[in-house]
Amino acid sequence: MPGIDAVARLAGVSTATVSRALSGNGHVSPATRIRVQEAARQLGYVVSSPASSLASGRTKNIGVVVPFLNRWFYSSVLEGAGAALLRNGYDLTLYGLAGGADERRSVFEHFLLRKRVDAVLALTIELTNRELQSLLDLQKPIVGIGGPLVGVPTLSIDDVDVARRATDHLLGLGHRRIGMIGGESGFELDFHLPTNRRSGYEFALRQAGLEPDPGLFRPADFTITGGYAAARLLLEHPLTRPTAVFAASDEMALGCMLAARDLGLNVPRELSVIGIDGHEYAEFFGLTTMAQYPGRQGEQAVEMLMDQLHPGRREAAPANVPLPVELVVRGSTAPPPA
Repeated sequence: MPGIDAVARLAGVSTATVSRALSGNGHVSPATRIRVQEAARQLGYVVSSPASSLASGRTKNIGVVVPFLNRWFYSSVLEGAGAALLRNGYDLTLYGLAGGADERRSVFEHFLLRKRVDAVLALTIELTNRELQSLLDLQKPIVGIGGPLVGVPTLSIDDVDVARRATDHLLGLGHRRIGMIGGESGFELDFHLPTNRRSGYEFALRQAGLEPDPGLFRPADFTITGGYAAARLLLEHPLTRPTAVFAASDEMALGCMLAARDLGLNVPRELSVIGIDGHEYAEFFGLTTMAQYPGRQGEQAVEMLMDQLHPGRREAAPANVPLPVELVVRGSTAPPPA
């Protein structure tokens, strides 16, 4: 196999420049980087990961801590993050926390402390003070997605405002009896998302002169199955059912639409439904949603990590970045029946 000297000769640069161009460590002009990469490709040269790690003190590996691996939102963020890491020449090590308290403690007290990662991405996890201090003690770049973390750059949406806007859409169509399928108490652990989205829903109602009715709220677990079960309870009595439902996630909104179908209700003629997320199935079901583009969130978080790993590559982003959310109107919402 050809060595780094052969790549340097073919590209017309020094071996030090080849090392910088292929490792991503240090400044190299874009034109030179392309020339070196092309020379390496022609010769079939591959950087030795162990040698590169020893020379640079870096592993070219990012640790990603995620609460669930089997939920669409998290997998979509991971897909975006993985694509961005690949473009930047980094590997990804995934640490799932679905196994409970002992597994979570092992991740923060053992695995991450082995320092086999160059940086950490915390995905929609509200860290305890002890967990956060463990990460800060690594003295490695950290970026969080989903809510504020003291001392850590973060990306997040305003859950209160997004829920308010979703409810305002239904109010603007003329609905006055609006139900909500929200999160169960177990989801309060991560940035109080259920409370914040319920607060936004209730705020919009009060702004419209309507007092929220506790009987029009049903909790669920952010899954289609959970949304279906909650919607059956919310919609089963014709005299008390709402004319519209705001669901705190698209998956619960899709479950609500399926429950409405099984109860013989037409969406949107007899029931309007809106969700939050921008789920990949939302367009197929014609679901109106507040789209937050999780794949883009993963990509943006990785770019923030790269800014910390490679200072000066672009203008630094602010410490806490608000994420855009777009109202996408489809066929699941309409004015209430006469």
